[in-house]
Amino acid sequence: MAALRGSPVIDKAKKYDRQLRLWGDHGQAALESAHVCLINATATGTETLKNLILPGVGSFTIVDGSKVRGEDVGNNFFLMKDSIGQARAQVAAELLQELNSDVRGDFVEESVEQLLENNPRFFQTFSVVIATDLPERTLLDLAGVLWNEGIPLLVCRCYGFIGYMRLAVKEHTVVESHPDSAHDDLRLDRPFPSLVEFADTFDLSAMSKQDHMHTPYLILLYKFLSKWKEEHGGEMPKNYREKTAFKELLRDGIRKNKDGIPEAEENFDEAIKAVNATLVATRVPSQVRDIFNDSSCSNLNAESSNFWILAQAVKQFVENEGSGALPLRGSIPDMTADSKRYIQLQNVYLEQARQDVSAVSTRVQQILTSLGKSPDCVPDSEVRMFCKNASFLRLVRCRPLEEEHMAQKANVGDIAMNLENPDSEMCLYVALRAVDRFFRQYNRYPGWYDDQTEDDFGRLKACANSLQHEWNVTASIKEDYFREICRYGAAELHSVAAFIGGVAAQEVIKLVTHQFVPFCNTFIYNGINGSSATYQL
Repeated sequence: MAALRGSPVIDKAKKYDRQLRLWGDHGQAALESAHVCLINATATGTETLKNLILPGVGSFTIVDGSKVRGEDVGNNFFLMKDSIGQARAQVAAELLQELNSDVRGDFVEESVEQLLENNPRFFQTFSVVIATDLPERTLLDLAGVLWNEGIPLLVCRCYGFIGYMRLAVKEHTVVESHPDSAHDDLRLDRPFPSLVEFADTFDLSAMSKQDHMHTPYLILLYKFLSKWKEEHGGEMPKNYREKTAFKELLRDGIRKNKDGIPEAEENFDEAIKAVNATLVATRVPSQVRDIFNDSSCSNLNAESSNFWILAQAVKQFVENEGSGALPLRGSIPDMTADSKRYIQLQNVYLEQARQDVSAVSTRVQQILTSLGKSPDCVPDSEVRMFCKNASFLRLVRCRPLEEEHMAQKANVGDIAMNLENPDSEMCLYVALRAVDRFFRQYNRYPGWYDDQTEDDFGRLKACANSLQHEWNVTASIKEDYFREICRYGAAELHSVAAFIGGVAAQEVIKLVTHQFVPFCNTFIYNGINGSSATYQL
């Protein structure tokens, strides 16, 4: 027992227990193999890294050529007063490293501009790059390098009470998207043969009272749905009126005592409550159809990822063995029933799911052979996971950051539409873009010097007007936004940095684990009223 207590595996399971429940062993393994690069150890950057180090990201590297200044110590909990004048990258890396001994930390005391000029291949080794406090031109140069290498870039910025994030990733595929709500995959509209065979062993009219009360509600729905179809030309209840009538049919099936009063049968109550959620047509969701129709799915080659190989295999399954349906998920909800029949019903679904996985696996092997790839490229566990989550596949593709900053390719329609609301977070986006233009023209941020605040207000507003003119957008933006920007003086508030750092870390975890769906592609936070919005720009 003493040896087991000291086991690193047991300690790690205890240490990361909560998050293991969220993304599982395989998600944790992906996180622990990730190497994250942070550009500039700002308050926002160190808060983001903190939230990645605590759950056990594999390693991190801080790139920062600056020295610690007094203002850094004032808003960054990971920099100390006695470190003023020292390398900011080194000080932050050392203090962050103390948070988790499982994580490897490193630093590069060099500016990103120098790295891009002298060693642009430096960034090829990272899983994700997080960029903070970069001027527009440098950011676009970095984004171009990462885009060409297929490395995700997450831009984070805190400007006074404004929080901003921009994700630039060429292609990000998600199998385990963990939808908040999803219908159970029960196939009552098109029952498979083994389900029909099992359901036909139940004779409700000949059952004892005890058996009648403990028949799984899925069987009840199947039985009464068969009766409904006989009376309605083979059609299922489709609208509210028909589903209400079907519920009455179920209520009539509840046994009555000698006085004609319905007895308490919880399984029938469950069946009635489940009508709306279970009597749904089995179909391939639109986002999954889009993936099947994507050129990456249709035109496979030796460089295709496992995701696209599996997508093609499932597509072939849908068109053949599945007869228009995805592989069965294989799970059923909990319900009132005796253990024996519940387990039997559960096994019916599990066995059909296994058969579907086997059919998909065969097609995967055929595809791999045709591509000249090893049959071990796609492990059985990955096939099972893909089939189980086939209804929830997601594909995220962002636009290059360079395109967003080109006037002729700007998403003018959405910008103009959102600016119609004078309190829209889009106003903050325009204000931040105007700040970048201001910096490009004056080599400083508006409001840096108190005696120029009023003049900077006019200059900043002129920058915003020139942007809108290039976009041909005529919406009026409240002057208060520009006055606030000048009042901030490019200050980074720790409270806003802590919030953005938490959100940014979540997005990085989504990217490295390929679980949950990252935003696409711009996130704006208004710290004054606590509102936020996402835009595709």
